[in-house]
Amino acid sequence: MSKKPTTADAHLILELYDLRREAEMRKARNWWAAEFFPQSADEFMKIAFSMGTQENNWLRQVGGYWSMAASFVLLGVLNEDLFLQPAFSGEMFLIFAKIHPFLKELREKVGDPQMFLNIEKVITHTKWGRDRLQFTIKRVEMMRQKRAERKAS
Repeated sequence: MSKKPTTADAHLILELYDLRREAEMRKARNWWAAEFFPQSADEFMKIAFSMGTQENNWLRQVGGYWSMAASFVLLGVLNEDLFLQPAFSGEMFLIFAKIHPFLKELREKVGDPQMFLNIEKVITHTKWGRDRLQFTIKRVEMMRQKRAERKAS
């Protein structure tokens, strides 16, 4: 992993950001951020095995995007510190926090120990990333509680 961000790193971040602006990707990101709050591996699997549905497409699109972007960091193509800036990668932390509580079970059920592994490695590589994950997990729990309260009323 490169030590100091370069102009090339900044250009790659801008290109990755630009990809997030594509219309269908915006819908997929919104679904992950605002609507998709799986409570278990089984809930996740229900969407993951609903091939051809919009939600399945969105699940794979956003998960694949962040796994690909994280691979750039792991392979030394993109500066880790620049990538982990909350303004860029906050969404990655959010989606990972949503599946983190049942990630081990999810990998077992799918039979893929690599599932979300690039994201996990990038997030947990630094103390800052691990702390940010814990912060985001708490925020996701608050969001889940508020959603449950709204549904109950």
